[in-house]
Amino acid sequence: MCIRDRYMGNRIFKSGKIDLLKMVFIRRATIGDLNQMKHCNLWCLPENYSYKYYLYHYLSWSPLLQVAENQEGKIVGYVLAKMDDENETPDDIHGHITSVSVLRSYRKLGLALKLMNNTHREMDQVFLSHYCSLHVRVSNRAALSLYEGRLGYERHEVEKAYYGDAEDAYSMRKFFKKKTKVEEAPKEEAKKQEPTPPAPAEPEKEAPKKKKKKK
Repeated sequence: MCIRDRYMGNRIFKSGKIDLLKMVFIRRATIGDLNQMKHCNLWCLPENYSYKYYLYHYLSWSPLLQVAENQEGKIVGYVLAKMDDENETPDDIHGHITSVSVLRSYRKLGLALKLMNNTHREMDQVFLSHYCSLHVRVSNRAALSLYEGRLGYERHEVEKAYYGDAEDAYSMRKFFKKKTKVEEAPKEEAKKQEPTPPAPAEPEKEAPKKKKKKK
């Protein structure tokens, strides 16, 4: 029997000859999920963070934190993200993916794609982000395939020795739209306040000349 992925709303099912039924629910993270997110990160990635760092993200940008939870209540994937909007113009307000990970036994189910799409939607609609940025190892072909092929990211630049082991990173960006709502609002308001130009005055008609009487 071949492996099939079936999507029902936010629930993703995987059925196969050997695999048992697995149900995963994609949702916003709660403060009670932070320890499990940290544990998932330790299992999957060499770049690790303290609990305080997760808490800081949650208290500042909770809508951007997304988790994948299985039917036993275990967090099997997550996205940790933030907004970079300090001292920036509306055109430069953007989000950043701090970390994304899925446990090995739950990969190839489309979980990372769904988690990222949820975070992108929150960045765009809640925080009016102009674009989202992230860093990825130049050797991580699977991640590059997801970011460029499925999520629409573009390579912005190469940052040399970005990681702790001195590997280079691609700095990537995904643009949500050309102009943010913050930019459009002042223009619309200015149009409403512009005075209506007066209608052009009609030219005055010349009075008819009187004919002189002959004597």
